[in-house]
Amino acid sequence: MVQKSNKEQKRILITRFSAVGDIAMTIPLLYSLCRQYPQHRFFFVSRERFGQFFINHPENLEFIGVKPENYGGLWGLYKLYKKLRAYKPDIIADLHDVLRTKILRTYFKLLSGANCFHIIKGRKEKKALTRQNNKCRTALTSTFERYRDVFTRAGMPFTPDFVSLFGCDAGDITEFASFVPAKGNDKWVGIAPFARHDGKIYPIEKMEETVSILSEQKNIRLFFFGNGPKEEAVINGWCSKYPNCISFINRSNFNGELRLISHLDAMVCMDSANMHMASLVNTPAISIWGATSPLAGFLGWRQKEEDCIQLPLECRPCSIFGNKPCLYGDCRCMNIPPSHVAERIIKRIAL
Repeated sequence: MVQKSNKEQKRILITRFSAVGDIAMTIPLLYSLCRQYPQHRFFFVSRERFGQFFINHPENLEFIGVKPENYGGLWGLYKLYKKLRAYKPDIIADLHDVLRTKILRTYFKLLSGANCFHIIKGRKEKKALTRQNNKCRTALTSTFERYRDVFTRAGMPFTPDFVSLFGCDAGDITEFASFVPAKGNDKWVGIAPFARHDGKIYPIEKMEETVSILSEQKNIRLFFFGNGPKEEAVINGWCSKYPNCISFINRSNFNGELRLISHLDAMVCMDSANMHMASLVNTPAISIWGATSPLAGFLGWRQKEEDCIQLPLECRPCSIFGNKPCLYGDCRCMNIPPSHVAERIIKRIAL
């Protein structure tokens, strides 16, 4: 296939179907890329619900929401290919590189002649970082750079310059006025105490102690984020027990959460999607790391490593995703005193 000049319009189809944090991590790169190549058209394909992240997106970026469960197997993915080929892409940028996207890009390459490029995940380096013995503790290439590399190889080098989904402002939260008071001189701190895998979660009893300390501080108001009935029960218990606490569970969707997070002075979270959501709205994330490590390349966009709370243990990191059982059975990597966590938070929001 003849390669077009960068001055000619190209149509780029980008795929990434999961997960929440990984989708959020694409946005700083996509927005920067699209604005630096206004002559091209970009189409981002993902699960329907992730469209809520694409606030104030560039005019030449279109989100295509699909339900992957409706396109199972080779035949199902062929049907998805037929649906997406209507966008007439010249280039396929696979930011996921799983079986589903490998098959999909193969259809485009063989049947449409599209040029295909995919993320290089660095699986060997990640195994070396997390193996039990002789860990290679070198910081790995960040996921942002891995995403960026896909487009560079596709002939679209660019300089990431993303700041926030809301530019220099914060999102509109007037619809939450019935339960979110005026900020005034208060410091607003978000707390997202959960994560998908246990290896990433600061023990709930320790987090409650942290909440107790923070709730007694002058001019600090706490906002809690979570999902599902179990998490809601825990957070509602805290809100009924400690002052200056507000639950944001079931109050809105991703879009609303991002708007509220943009008003926070800090977001306290795990190595989780909430860290990346805070990153999208230029809010500092004070992140607690256990089984995983920032060395693996998943620290949030423009977040600082000094805002990562972690212990210098030889066994860390033992997992990329936090989904492996603890080697010792006691999750000692999360044996961080609540007073230390609270102190770090108080110091950070006073800056």
